[in-house]
Order: sequence, then structure tokens, then C-alpha cells
Amino acid sequence: MAKRFWTWAMLLGVLLVAGAVLLNPQWMKAFISGAPGDPRAASDEDAMLKGFAAIAPIDAHIHIYKDDPALDDLIKRLNLHVLNICVIDDRDPYGKGLEPQRSDVLKVRRGTGGRAAFCTTFNPYGFEEPDFKQKTIRQLNQDFANGAVAVKIYKVMGMEMKNRAGKWVMADDPAFEPIYQDIAAHNRTVVAHLAEPDSCWKPPDPASPDYSYYQEHPQEYAYLHPDWPSKASILAARDHLVAENPHLRVVGAHLGSMETDVDQMAQRFDRYPNFAVDMAARVPYFMLQPRDKVRAFLTKYQDRLLYATDLVVMPDAQTQETLEEFRCTFTRDWKFFSTDQKVEYMGHSYQGLALERPVLRKLFHDNALKWFPGLLKM
Repeated sequence: MAKRFWTWAMLLGVLLVAGAVLLNPQWMKAFISGAPGDPRAASDEDAMLKGFAAIAPIDAHIHIYKDDPALDDLIKRLNLHVLNICVIDDRDPYGKGLEPQRSDVLKVRRGTGGRAAFCTTFNPYGFEEPDFKQKTIRQLNQDFANGAVAVKIYKVMGMEMKNRAGKWVMADDPAFEPIYQDIAAHNRTVVAHLAEPDSCWKPPDPASPDYSYYQEHPQEYAYLHPDWPSKASILAARDHLVAENPHLRVVGAHLGSMETDVDQMAQRFDRYPNFAVDMAARVPYFMLQPRDKVRAFLTKYQDRLLYATDLVVMPDAQTQETLEEFRCTFTRDWKFFSTDQKVEYMGHSYQGLALERPVLRKLFHDNALKWFPGLLKM
């Protein structure tokens, strides 16, 4: 009798599944393939994003140049704040000047109800002009008055700019010192994207997290430009800048370009109390290092690292693609840091770190407020 009952139950189950296929074949396809439409995947994503939102997350490095109501709504639903960063790079058509970036970033700040804080920048290319100091300080002070909480400096220092004598210009060039002093005097923070990952100076490696980036941006690939300064010399200039300005907070973007070895970061943290790093676009490098070592590092230096993504939304970005990228990135990162579950990256599985709640709170929330005072107010 029991055997007959289970036979009928199994048959009924098959009929119900078949009905689901006929009524909604796309659902069944997603279920089988594990695609984003998979109810199991959706449930996991919902759970992760719920945990992410509960910690009041702050993404300390992002680039949103389009005020999209759907994205504004997602940011609010995730209880998310971000540091929205301007970048000047004369190799990028959109980034050649502060405008229209600044206007776009301020529009996003209004659209998100202040959840997207303003990080300004300055044009470094005119550093040899006689009025460079006065003009730059005047512009920055205007931006500070308009709510900017930070100033970005970019890798063109050390990887593009030369002075009139043909010498490479580093971030610690004396021309920039008055600028740093003014930023410190206004209690603002420098976000320093200087140098690049080690892979930038190495031959192409499809296994590298940065392989596709340098294939798409050969103008930024140091391996193709052997005359460029070494990474070590660029970071040495960065360290000198930090040391010479002890009252200036400096956040090294992208793990401070020391992504392959947490010991390098630890050495700087021990040496420079005014230095921290964000994780923008470098979370996978934590996956590639020994789990226990990374976990111990994040626990020991829990006050010196800021969660960040480097997500980019250009003015012509497609809404649906943008929303999906945001959800996928936040889901993956929260799962990696907060659980011991497996996280997939570039065809490999990595066990999550399962960090303690107080550590997560600092990485995802508290540290951004410490290193960017006023971030939630301006």
C-alpha cells in the first residue's frame, strides 16, 4: 500500500512539473540551468541583500554619473550610501574635465536624497602654470562649500604626466603640496588611486582578474610601455606623500595597489596612522590569497579597510544591466565576507570568510564615516 502511495505521489509530482514547463518554460529553463531566474538563486540573492541592507552599508568608491530613478530606488531599498567619485583623465572623453562630471554627480546626490556623497577632484595637468595653486585651491574650496567630503588623485600621476624637462611627475611633486595642505586644513580626505595591480607590469595572463581590463585599455597597460616608472617607485612616492602630510587622511584606492599580498598593506598601516585603503574592484584578490591569513589580516586591521566596489554608471548606461550588476556585486561580496559559503569567481570556488559581526560593521559602515567625516551629512 505504501509503495503504491509513493508511486502515485511521484507521478503527481511529475505532472505538476510538466504543467510548470507548459505554463512557464522560461522558469523551468532557469531552474535547470541555475540562471538568475532560478528561484533558488533568487532566494539566495534576496537573503544576501537583506543581510547587506541590515548593516547600513556604505560603498566608499563608486562612479554614478546618471541619475536613474530605478537605481535611486535600489540604493534606497538597500539602505545604501556611496561615495560618488569624479576623475580627471585626458585619455577619457568623459573624464577630460571636471564638467560635466561634477554636475552629474550632484544631480545623483539630489536624486538619491543625499545618499550619494560628493568626491571632487582637480585637474593636475596644469601643475607648471603660475596660477595652478591658487586656481586649484579656489576650485576645491568651492566644492567643499558645496558638500564635497573628499578629493580624488589619479594614476596619471606616475603613469602619464611629465614635466617640461621630461621627468615623470609623481604624486609627491612639490607642486601638489599646497593642495594637500589645503585639503587637510578643511578636514577632507584624499582618495589616492596611484599605480595599478602587479599584472599591469606583467605579460598578459588570462587567469588574472585584470586581464580583460588591460585588453580593453592598452593605453593604461604598463607592460606595453616599458619606459614608464616602476610600480615600486610610484608607491614610494605615495608613501612619501602620506609621511609628509601626517594630518592628511589618505585612502589608497583599490587596496592601495598592494592587492596581491596583505603583508604589504599591513606594513603601511603599521607605519602610517593616517593611511587606509578601500577594496574597490579588488575583493577577488582576497579570494586568491590564503583564507586564514586574509581573515586574520581583516580582523587585526579592521579599522583601516573600507568596503567599496568601483561600480560605474555612465550617462548612457542601460538601466536593467546596471541594476543587475549592482545586485550581483553586492550579493557576491556580502556572501564572501559574512558567510563561510562557497563563492564563485572566474570558474573557481572560494570559501567565504565568515567575519565576526563587529568586523563586518566596521568594514561596511563605520570606517567610511571615520575616514570621510560628513559623508552622511553633505
